[in-house]
Amino acid sequence: MEATEIIASAAAALRLEAEAVVAAASRLDERFVAAIRLLLACRGRVVVTGMGKSGLIGRKIAATLSSTGTPALFLHPAEASHGDIGILTSSDLVLALSNSGETWELLTLLPSIKRLGVPLVSLIGRPHSTLARMSDVVLDVAVAREACSLGLAPTSSTTVALAMGDALAVVLLQQRGFRQEQFALLHPGGHLGRRLLLHVSDLMLCGEDIPLVQGSDLVQQALWQMTRKHLGMTGVLDEERRLVGIITDGDIRRHLETDAALLSRHSAAIMTVNPKKIAGDALAVEALRCMESHKITCLFIVDDVGMVTGVIHLHTLLSAGLGNQDLSE
Repeated sequence: MEATEIIASAAAALRLEAEAVVAAASRLDERFVAAIRLLLACRGRVVVTGMGKSGLIGRKIAATLSSTGTPALFLHPAEASHGDIGILTSSDLVLALSNSGETWELLTLLPSIKRLGVPLVSLIGRPHSTLARMSDVVLDVAVAREACSLGLAPTSSTTVALAMGDALAVVLLQQRGFRQEQFALLHPGGHLGRRLLLHVSDLMLCGEDIPLVQGSDLVQQALWQMTRKHLGMTGVLDEERRLVGIITDGDIRRHLETDAALLSRHSAAIMTVNPKKIAGDALAVEALRCMESHKITCLFIVDDVGMVTGVIHLHTLLSAGLGNQDLSE
């Protein structure tokens, strides 16, 4: 095949699948509403099941539901008929996927599902099939044709089933008032989790690790603090131990060029007043943005009366997984 033929074939497949999804959207009706109401009323878990390619799509739907506030798991129908059906309780809901609606492994589960009185919602390509007749709600995921040129491989049909599962998950999270913060709690290891769960207080240095001097202390003592605490700067406190300034190693180098007696002067004489600071309950990503905006590498953490409670360094934020991608959001 020529390159143009390859691209044309791929584009045709994509268009067929896109058209199938659009067609499914146009068929949405009160059955979808009924399915949402059953899912919202479910006091247990959504048990998703399906064979073959439908099963693979079912696994993704279960994962999406679980990550958006609807507890779900995948049950392999073949394993279910050999004892795993025991995972199903009367508080659950079954979400079954089958393009034909005649998948034998699913049909064998129906007596157990009915005996428990568990609601059955099915995504089916043939609305008049056996599974459809036994379901409480049927969502029509039929397609005019598969994207496969042979018309055999599940392609358009699995895409529509996946999209319908996503539609269920999206409406459910909206109906539940599921918030970004809740999503982050379910994804603590992911990027969003780091952005929304990490606070400055989780990462800051505190106690003896904070480089601090009094304004009346000599610059020599400030230099000693910088060297000992390895942050390249020190905070300067007033008589009431509130933060009033900062001295960096760059400040000392610049002053040494013109003042040979610098180390014997008071720290307050060379400090930069009103250093940038942040609250401990601020998000770590806010500290990162502040540092980037002001081209600094450290921030002091202060309480409501200006007392220093901690310090945070840029390297700590980067090591925690925050980075440039957070600055543009």
